Amino acid sequence: MSNAQSIKVTLEPENTEFLANLCGPFNEHIKLLEKRLGVEIRHHGHHFQLLGDMDIIRLVSEILEALYLEATQDKHISPEHIHLLMQQSGVEQITSNQKVMDSDISIRIKKALIRPRGENQQGYVRSILQHDINFGIGPAGTGKTYLAVACAVDALEREEVDRILLVRPAVEAGEKLGFLPGDLSQKVDPYLRPLYDALYEMLGFERVSKLIERNVIEVAPLAFMRGRTLNSSFVILDESQNTTREQMKMFLTRIGFGTTAVITGDITQVDLPKGTRSGLIHAMQVLDEVKDIGFTHFTAKDVVRHPLVQHIVRAYDRFEKKDDTQGKHS
Repeated sequence: MSNAQSIKVTLEPENTEFLANLCGPFNEHIKLLEKRLGVEIRHHGHHFQLLGDMDIIRLVSEILEALYLEATQDKHISPEHIHLLMQQSGVEQITSNQKVMDSDISIRIKKALIRPRGENQQGYVRSILQHDINFGIGPAGTGKTYLAVACAVDALEREEVDRILLVRPAVEAGEKLGFLPGDLSQKVDPYLRPLYDALYEMLGFERVSKLIERNVIEVAPLAFMRGRTLNSSFVILDESQNTTREQMKMFLTRIGFGTTAVITGDITQVDLPKGTRSGLIHAMQVLDEVKDIGFTHFTAKDVVRHPLVQHIVRAYDRFEKKDDTQGKHS
């Protein structure tokens, strides 16, 4: 770690049992701090050397001292405990802010360098890097899902998360799942196809298949999220305009320590039964003033598909506004 600054910390009293509790099996707690905060932690016995950005390693030293104090009081140290202390210390906010300092942000993955286009896409990626929960709302072709998948792949390759979960509500325009051929996996695959396509482009077909086999990447319908708590994961809920209010609340309350969630959707393309209110529209109203949740709103000018798509989106917007106005006066 070149140009890194350094702090030395000695934890007292020296005790191998307390140190083992602090460091975790095979130093997994130390590795967790290093992975999440981008620092290097060297130690010999109860002597520690921290290398990295000075603002961050000062806070890491305080976290280590707080954890060691709890170890001396016979409290069991767990990864969840460490995540909680990092959250309380504000150190993760500093590391997130450092990632987004560059005005021209880009996503580097092994197979490609992905550059968000335009102010809205740049702001969207910055928001994902800064916040644990993010909403990307707007029409088709604006890069909402693609950029979210790119950020997820980047986080996995950097070992900032242990797994990627790609989730969609199994609501379809005109068909019921029960009438489609095949098992449940085959029934929901068509609705998850855009997520698969982005993954194949960024990681390659063979690697994606292997990661899915090992459960490092999980692609699932929203109903499978009930009752789970998602830690150290990057979770993308796509087509969220087709969630109900109850499903959206259920999904948002699954978020655990070390997890980033991105919720994407287009509120002009709701396929829910008549009279059922979209969970995305409801969440936009409920969470509007909640701090530390990112909202990015895309418009027709952000469309990056075929130029005609931008004109089509604008034409529909104009027609619907005109239709709404006529409806009010009729």
